[in-house]
Amino acid sequence: MTIALSPTDRFTGFRDSDFEVFEIEGLEARMEALIDLVRPKFHALGETIAASLSTLTGEEMFVHVAKHARRTVNPPNDSWVAFANNKRGYKAHPHFQIGLWSTHVFIQFAIIYECPGKENFAERALAELSSLRRAIPDDFVWSKDHMVPTGLRHGDLSDEELADLLHRLKTVKASELTCGIHILRGDPILADGDALLHLAEHTFRTLLPLYRMA
Repeated sequence: MTIALSPTDRFTGFRDSDFEVFEIEGLEARMEALIDLVRPKFHALGETIAASLSTLTGEEMFVHVAKHARRTVNPPNDSWVAFANNKRGYKAHPHFQIGLWSTHVFIQFAIIYECPGKENFAERALAELSSLRRAIPDDFVWSKDHMVPTGLRHGDLSDEELADLLHRLKTVKASELTCGIHILRGDPILADGDALLHLAEHTFRTLLPLYRMA
């Protein structure tokens, strides 16, 4: 699919100043910078990605930009835009995310602890472990905690370790699982809005088997 944006809405990529937002001390100051600098970029890429995902999944996908509204003391260490087939929210549904930490951009599929269908997803994924193993590229990253910036590289996981992640998702109430790519701060592609959008679309296409399982 060819991604096209109008000049006024064009997503131009991320700059070093966007990552520096998460180095600002204090909740109020960081949120002000996040709202002014990063959130408009999430909205700019959101509608384009939602349209692409709607075509890819065959479902209408809605844009949900993180608001961090419940925070009263600690400033957010990351932020994101999520895409789900529910207009009211995304946390209770399998969804896709694009977001930033101070160190990297992540583009991923997510099924977090609020999702009531995560046990069914884990069962299906375990039953199709071999095909799942082949479908995910070696450089993709799994995480069992979306609040931690690091993860586990798919190519470094044994079948048993991958199965353990899925068993945990099935049996631990507060468990969750994400899978996608990390693009390190400073990578030239991050400053190229069109190239990053195409990479996001390609990544979500690769992750589609996970979404189908969910």
